[in-house]
Amino acid sequence: MEIPVYLFTGFLDAGKTRFIQETLEDERFNKGERTLLLLCEEGEEEYVPENFSGHNVTLHVVEEPDWFTPDRLSALQKRTRAQRVVVEYNGMWQLSAFFNALPDNWNVYQEMCFAEATTFAAFNANMRSLVVDKLQGAELIVFNRCPADLDKEPLHKIVRSVSRRCDIAYEYADGHVEYDDVEDPLPFDLDAPVVEIEDRDYALWFRDMNEEPQKYVGKTLRFKGIVAADGKLPKGTFIVGRHIMTCCVEDIQYGGVVALWAGADQLHTRDWVTVTADFAMEKHTAYRGVGPVLHVRELAPAVQPDDPVATFY
Repeated sequence: MEIPVYLFTGFLDAGKTRFIQETLEDERFNKGERTLLLLCEEGEEEYVPENFSGHNVTLHVVEEPDWFTPDRLSALQKRTRAQRVVVEYNGMWQLSAFFNALPDNWNVYQEMCFAEATTFAAFNANMRSLVVDKLQGAELIVFNRCPADLDKEPLHKIVRSVSRRCDIAYEYADGHVEYDDVEDPLPFDLDAPVVEIEDRDYALWFRDMNEEPQKYVGKTLRFKGIVAADGKLPKGTFIVGRHIMTCCVEDIQYGGVVALWAGADQLHTRDWVTVTADFAMEKHTAYRGVGPVLHVRELAPAVQPDDPVATFY
């Protein structure tokens, strides 16, 4: 049986408990399904189980991220006969502890993040890796306790530096909610004959391309990248991309794309090149399926940029 998981993340006292309490009191969501509520941190607010609709919720406290294992989660679900799982996750734990322990039949149906509007920027400045961790997979972030004169732009920029897909909502002290409507134009012209991707914009392009690859199909792109040559790749194939830093040095990863060019065997790993290529989504052995493929029109040696690591800032 598939077990749907509703995952609520964010930092202490950001409003997760109140939201989950109200959700489980709502008969539109809680129609009687046996629910396992995993509580991974305890703030000022406490749950009132007797108010849950249907009285069908089993609450289990998780005190350490190391507790999560597939066997423990499966055993707990079977013991409680839960038909779904709701998780209030600890903001100081990396989400990998939970995702790596998911049983095969558990599927995350929804992931929401909560933050206090007045402290979020400070969290981002001091604990950027944890903020990125919570935003990467979130479908929605809710900023709570918004003052009437809230400047949304700094919060918007923090979210968009991590995800262009995450919706943003602002809940004010009087209870009304506003949804973010700031336009995020890409820093390059998708309608140009050749889409020029500047050095400073590679990280934004790479993320956008992975989120919405179809809008690049048939486009001609030009950018500077570093070659990754691999003798295991088919003849005429190489990888080109940039090293990308999301939040800190420890998370730098190479973000590359398969490229097809007759002169690929002339290239060496760590060569800097400027490529002009047509973008396609095709089946390729490097992906073990369909993925982005560049059909190179032109390739020229390039000078390493002043900052060889691409960022989102």
